[in-house]
Amino acid sequence: MKTKIAAISIMAITSLATSAQALVNLTAETASPTSAPGVSVIAFAEAAAKHKVADMQVTTGQTLTNSVQNVAEGKSDIAAAPFVLPFLMSRGVGPYAKLGKDAGAALTSNLAVLYTYRIACQGLYAYDSANFPGYDGIKNATIYNGPPRGAALTNARDLVRLVTGLEEKKDYTGVQVNWGQAVKTIQDGSADAFVLPMSFPDARMTAAMSSGDMTIWSMPIKAFDGEQFQKFTKRPGTVAVSLPISEMGWKSGVTVNSEDEQFRCPGTVGGEIVNTSMTFDTAKALTKAFLDSLDEIRAKAPFMANSWHGETDIAKTDMCGLNPMKYHPGAVAAWEEAGFKIPDCAK
Repeated sequence: MKTKIAAISIMAITSLATSAQALVNLTAETASPTSAPGVSVIAFAEAAAKHKVADMQVTTGQTLTNSVQNVAEGKSDIAAAPFVLPFLMSRGVGPYAKLGKDAGAALTSNLAVLYTYRIACQGLYAYDSANFPGYDGIKNATIYNGPPRGAALTNARDLVRLVTGLEEKKDYTGVQVNWGQAVKTIQDGSADAFVLPMSFPDARMTAAMSSGDMTIWSMPIKAFDGEQFQKFTKRPGTVAVSLPISEMGWKSGVTVNSEDEQFRCPGTVGGEIVNTSMTFDTAKALTKAFLDSLDEIRAKAPFMANSWHGETDIAKTDMCGLNPMKYHPGAVAAWEEAGFKIPDCAK
């Protein structure tokens, strides 16, 4: 994967004024610059520069599994983090199995949250020209469901299993390719349908729509309200999302198939994390810059307006519960001074 250093020491944006007056120099890591974590961190860096809090060098295109560990080890100051990753690290399992439980727990205790947002929502879609019938058509079909490994692939398989009871290999064929080839794979006909993380509207879908109109299928209400899915959403970083179709941001080229006017899906949530060693004043100033720039941040990309930036309700943040992290004390101060209520369990 190519690594790109965003010119977000913001020299190109706020150049002389910011460089001269910034309080601190910080490093940040995030995913693809067009993804929700990528746009979020880049917009955050711009806010920090605008409010003369920090010059932030943002490295995009990173594997967030590594970025989370880098912040925990003090190698980077800020990272975008799907909340399932600190949970896995705290237990020394999954991608952090080599750390072991004790080392993983110790590292996770070094992490704190500044703010949260919804990273994506898992969903099923297909070209209209494929005449795909939706979840009922997955049996014996070929489904592109993400990269060869990672959370997106796991979530895709879980969604299909929760709705249909079907398992990859046994009941349908999965196609996995890296994100850099995602749009090409969607367009080239190698899969009948796609189960992938999406934003509203989604950049991958928008690019792929040059090959034709598409239909997205909402989770059936019965599956969404069912006991299995409710248990599924108890795992860290996963929430139940029910969004009005009118707020999904699609103007043309996409049909949303639902039993009512809502789109239902499992959502992945996360946020910008820092090391607990970050000073109270820096964490507070950074969070204040974020809060003071919410309008600009929400306008950075079409999907940012409904990505839940500026939320503190644990139903949308997934703080507390099995999430091993809490807000940085400086962040708590900034949120509360801005009039937001932070749950005690998240402090």
